[in-house]
Amino acid sequence: MGAMSLPVLAILRAAEGGPVSPFEVEFGLFFWTWLVFGVLLYALYKYAYPAILGATEEREKRIAGQLADAERLNAEAHTLLAEQQKLSAEARGAAQALLADARSAAENERAATLEKVQREQEALLDRARREIASEKDRAIVALRQEAVELTLAAASKLIGERLDAAGDRKLVEEYLATLSRQA
Repeated sequence: MGAMSLPVLAILRAAEGGPVSPFEVEFGLFFWTWLVFGVLLYALYKYAYPAILGATEEREKRIAGQLADAERLNAEAHTLLAEQQKLSAEARGAAQALLADARSAAENERAATLEKVQREQEALLDRARREIASEKDRAIVALRQEAVELTLAAASKLIGERLDAAGDRKLVEEYLATLSRQA
């Protein structure tokens, strides 16, 4: 049939009882097509359209609810972010304040320790000075006694006889005391 020409097909169709031309209108076919279309349109409008419309409205409500939830969650997220930033800034400020307090406390402790060490050093120096003065006084007393002994020994050799120890010793000590007052 592929090799048949178009006019031959038209003749075969006319012999079968169908329309000869594709533009030919047949009223019976036209009527039934419109009747089936109308019934189908009525059935869809009556039964399918409300279900489709309800499903569409339900979907719109669900989407609107999801959008409202998303906006609420977005607002909460912004609020939480602002709170987090505020808390972070407060924590940073508190950390800086603690750090400043720690530095101040460390500086105060260092100053107190330095002052304590200086006081201890001064006390040690005072004690050393007192000990030195005490040792000096003892050395001077020892030197005086030695000087008295040497002087008495030298004087007794010069005189050739032993002098009275207590009286001579008193005389020499008085003389040495007048010498130390003059110096």
